[in-house]
Amino acid sequence: MSQVLEFERCDLDIKSNKRSHHTEQNGEDRLIVRRGQPFSLVLHLKAGSPEFNPEETSFTLIVETGTLLGKESDTKVSFGLKDSTDDKEWSASASKAPGNTVALNISSSPEAPIGLYSLSLLQQGQSTSLGAFVLLFNAWCPRDAVYMRSETKRQEYVLSQHGLLYRGSATRIHHKPWNFSQFEPGILDICLKILDEGLNVVSDTDQDCSERRSPVYITRVLSAMINSNDNEGVLVGEWAEFEDGVHPSTWIGSGDILRQWADSGPVCYGQCWVFAAVDCTVSRALGIPCRVVTNFSSAHDGNGNLLIEKMYDEDGERLEDPDSVWNFHVWVESWMARPDLEQAGFDGWQVSDATPQETSEGVFCCGPVPVSAIREGELTKKFDAPFVFAEVNADVVEYVKLSTGDFVKFSGSTDSIGQNISTKAVGRDKRRDITHHYKYPEGSEEERRVFEKAQHRNKLQKKGKEPGLRIKIKLAKNMVVGSDFEVYAVLANNCMVAKSCSFMLYARAVRYNSTRGASCGFISDTVTVTPGEEKLLFLKLKYSDYGKVISPDRMIQVTAFVNDKENREYHKAEKLIVLDEPDLEVKLTGEARVGQPLTAELCLLNPLPEALQDCSFTLEGVGLTQEKPITIKLGTVASKQEAKASVQLSPREAGFTVLLVDFDSDKLKNIKNFIPMVVMSDALSPSLNTIAMT
Repeated sequence: MSQVLEFERCDLDIKSNKRSHHTEQNGEDRLIVRRGQPFSLVLHLKAGSPEFNPEETSFTLIVETGTLLGKESDTKVSFGLKDSTDDKEWSASASKAPGNTVALNISSSPEAPIGLYSLSLLQQGQSTSLGAFVLLFNAWCPRDAVYMRSETKRQEYVLSQHGLLYRGSATRIHHKPWNFSQFEPGILDICLKILDEGLNVVSDTDQDCSERRSPVYITRVLSAMINSNDNEGVLVGEWAEFEDGVHPSTWIGSGDILRQWADSGPVCYGQCWVFAAVDCTVSRALGIPCRVVTNFSSAHDGNGNLLIEKMYDEDGERLEDPDSVWNFHVWVESWMARPDLEQAGFDGWQVSDATPQETSEGVFCCGPVPVSAIREGELTKKFDAPFVFAEVNADVVEYVKLSTGDFVKFSGSTDSIGQNISTKAVGRDKRRDITHHYKYPEGSEEERRVFEKAQHRNKLQKKGKEPGLRIKIKLAKNMVVGSDFEVYAVLANNCMVAKSCSFMLYARAVRYNSTRGASCGFISDTVTVTPGEEKLLFLKLKYSDYGKVISPDRMIQVTAFVNDKENREYHKAEKLIVLDEPDLEVKLTGEARVGQPLTAELCLLNPLPEALQDCSFTLEGVGLTQEKPITIKLGTVASKQEAKASVQLSPREAGFTVLLVDFDSDKLKNIKNFIPMVVMSDALSPSLNTIAMT
């Protein structure tokens, strides 16, 4: 049996760990480490406790963040001791140290969610708290999605607290110094608070915590939370009146803004460079390499056609339109891998923008989208590639609106948008032009080719033809109540990359007013659909399942649903089945003449695989049934047998009339038919021997 150690205290070795994890600028009040890299602790044993012996002592360590308790999400992980730590997963090793202590080394998973963790030790069912630590992204770890090879770049884009922002115009560029202040006291806690108040936390707290393993997810959350348009985010944007707040040009650093937000909510006011600078601060504080980028002559494509359309009246006055060109616009680039895009070549710098310009998936945010995707005109790449592409490479077209209402194109430009895209140089207070990262040289054959490709793909995307997954439902030709039949869904991939999805097809009874009933069929599969491929999913609807739940309306709602969790993409198609009813045959024999007998012969085949109880026919017709319906009760009709009745009528009035017939039973209701006729008053009335309606 393993010996039980008794602990006096745990030394988190904060100073040494912070030095090796590049977090010493955060102060020495608590342990802050980066994921995928070991950190050390010292366990002090109580007097009289057995000495630590690796061969005789074993215990389990538990790390936990957030509220989702499960290994699947990596938010609560238990692990025992090994001979050495493993850089691929949570692991630990221990050794005896001088002075009745145990040296404990712990390595976190390079894919663990970032945030505040608790650490505890479990032995023989008894748990002992060892303390807490904050886990950050790690640009020094090759297995981390934010890994950067260059130490000088890591110093600039993760550790530097000072920078330059660029403003002005393409021909007169001015720099503005900025204090990012990501390591000032309290700032990291505020950054974690920003994550805790994101919209996704409200909708699904557990899922949000699990998703914090991804810098793509974190970057998108920050893009939405740095502005306050959809939530109690950090900054209120304003471009006109500033009397009740701070003019955006007054700010010189992020620290005051973040502290004000933490104390009293959204801060007034910000504009693009302020949004971007605060976004950069939070990203660096969390360990994501980040830089601020300025685009001069930046387009705002309001209608998504990759063109900036300027409208003028015949006097040269500018008319209102959804498009505009900003003298400059500022966003951030964050460095990370993009495994969510599947296709290689899109790792590296990713654009995201916290300035609230347009909504993305219903929220004011933008990105992250690979800079390389913008350069190549790959507008299908997440997120918001068409909007960012237009910001740097839209064409300008100018029109005059005539008094007749017609528009005449009179000017344009293919090279005025997206000039001198700038960021601070690494290790120097100099401007670096990175326009070539975003596009080929203006006017070059390659640049025109990319633009035309992007515009073509954008048009297809807006029309719904491409790209994306397309889904439709196909129904069987004969779907008579009582029969078993098959429906199927077709999933087509019109994207340029393979898609792995959950593919579901289910059926549910429904009433004519859309009230949903019980389920009567379900099938699902996990499929990978390559570009241009189709996948089929078949669902057999059996009477034994749907017969128990359908209403007399005989309606079944069939729904196909595709869930691409990795890309947060969902598609749905629906078809309403109205089951065919059996034929109710109505035949009339004899002459339709006033005062003369007329026989109605009724027949219905029971299509169900079971007997019908309480069967009856009901007939009604003006001048035919003596002012009230006639009901003939038949009792039980066996499966696949006919329900038959013969009813004698005596018309009372001459003229046009209609005989209505209804069949009713316990399991088959609302089966109706009718037959029109002309009742004659004399011997000239035609014979009705051949009149029938089915």
